[in-house]
Amino acid sequence: MGAASSPTFAPLRHPAFRLLWIASLASNTGIWVQNTGAGWLMTSLAPSPIMVSLVQAASMLPIFLLALPAGAFADIVDRKKHLILAQAWMCVMGLLLCILTAMHLIGPWGLLALTFAVGMGSAMNTPAWQATTTELVPREDLTQAIVLNGIGFNLSRAVGPALGGFIIGLGGTEAAFAFNALCFVVLIAALIVWKREAPRSSLPKEHFLSAMRAGVRYVAAAPAMRATIFRSVLYFFFSAAMWGLLPLLVRHRLGLGPEAFGLLLGAMGIGAVGGGMMMVRLRALLSRGNTVFFATLISSGALILLGLATHWALAGLGMVLYGISWITASSTMQANAQLLAPAWVRARALGIYQLCFNGVLALGATLAGWLGDYVGVQLALILFGTGGIVSGILARAWSLDGPTATEAPAVCPLPQPDAPAPELAPLLARDRGRVLEGVRYRINPEDREAFLAAMAELRRVRLRSGALWWRLYDDVAHPEYWAEFWAVESWTEHLREMHRLEPEDRAAIARAAAFHRGDTPPEASRYIAQDPE
Repeated sequence: MGAASSPTFAPLRHPAFRLLWIASLASNTGIWVQNTGAGWLMTSLAPSPIMVSLVQAASMLPIFLLALPAGAFADIVDRKKHLILAQAWMCVMGLLLCILTAMHLIGPWGLLALTFAVGMGSAMNTPAWQATTTELVPREDLTQAIVLNGIGFNLSRAVGPALGGFIIGLGGTEAAFAFNALCFVVLIAALIVWKREAPRSSLPKEHFLSAMRAGVRYVAAAPAMRATIFRSVLYFFFSAAMWGLLPLLVRHRLGLGPEAFGLLLGAMGIGAVGGGMMMVRLRALLSRGNTVFFATLISSGALILLGLATHWALAGLGMVLYGISWITASSTMQANAQLLAPAWVRARALGIYQLCFNGVLALGATLAGWLGDYVGVQLALILFGTGGIVSGILARAWSLDGPTATEAPAVCPLPQPDAPAPELAPLLARDRGRVLEGVRYRINPEDREAFLAAMAELRRVRLRSGALWWRLYDDVAHPEYWAEFWAVESWTEHLREMHRLEPEDRAAIARAAAFHRGDTPPEASRYIAQDPE
């Protein structure tokens, strides 16, 4: 029996996933080699806590700035070409960093600028890469595929920093940057080999700005997605202290060199791989919310342990615990975000998720460095660890569970508007002007409260599907009559609405329509905006 027969490695039985997983393992190893080199180089160029922490901030800030546009691009352009171009950009920037370092032309701000440039490529790559997972494995393997991606990432974290430390010791930081550029080439080759079957649609491609707005509206109207983002923000803000302060802890507190720095990051990677191997069993024992809660407590305790460490062995233990908790919390929340987001908006929703958690990673690492300047590295780590424990306890009230798919009432057809008039076909083909949609209901007075509760959920369905706004009105002369109205940007956006509805969305529409009393279904209508001359 092969490794793929194990539940942990089950997604590897799919050839496309296996090819890209192995190639991404090589690419991620190169990234960790570069990150190790950049962090270590800054300790000699400008060895202050704030400057060292800015290396981490420079690599994460582009994802904060570009994640949403990158997600929109990934949803509306060919995803394979998008991924290849992003990898090529990072390869070129890595080579430039290597050449400038070898020629001794790199300074602290130049290092930050090129680290930022590599981060731009990562920002464009990440939402598309994460959304691609659903194309490589069936839904029943999706969660474990995401965990396996995390295992691969952290396996590279275990190997990469240690390898980076030895490469730096043997050939200098420029050798680490050259190794990273070479690893990007491996992933580019795998992407070229991958034969992707692009999804087909009879509708035209979404416009870029409209696609971004639709992504924001979806996340704003999805409570479970908002909860996932909120809890990730709290977790990653406090856990970011390790990334900003570890190089200084190793060099000045422990008095060790780049090899030890790489080995400590490797210890974190080993912990993360071990944590990933336990995820299958952990999911059977704990809910997603409790999994994130206990992982938060462990990572916060690990930060406190690092703050107290005066010997490499205690620091190593802290890094192993940090790695276990990091893979557990991050893969759980990322898998939750991917499972919650439907296919049409998945890359954009993941882009917003990436924007938020990478933004707070950059902010947390920078603030940890700033605090380290004033109170010392050790106390800063202890304070961030304590803050993580408090925030984890407070965040438990935010549920990570999404809506439960329910069947629509069998006897209640969904409201259907009349077909467009033939004389308006040229106007609709121009795809200009907003579309106002409405549905009218007749409700028994005793059903008023239950109807309002159903319409509250229907409001979220309309907004998630692309509505610019939604309103519910009660007829002042006949209180039993109600009407809901909502607007979308264009006729094409209206046509996309029906394709965007998930089974639970259709069930919510049917539940609201079931309150209607009459011989015919609720009356649905559509209006297109006209500018009178």
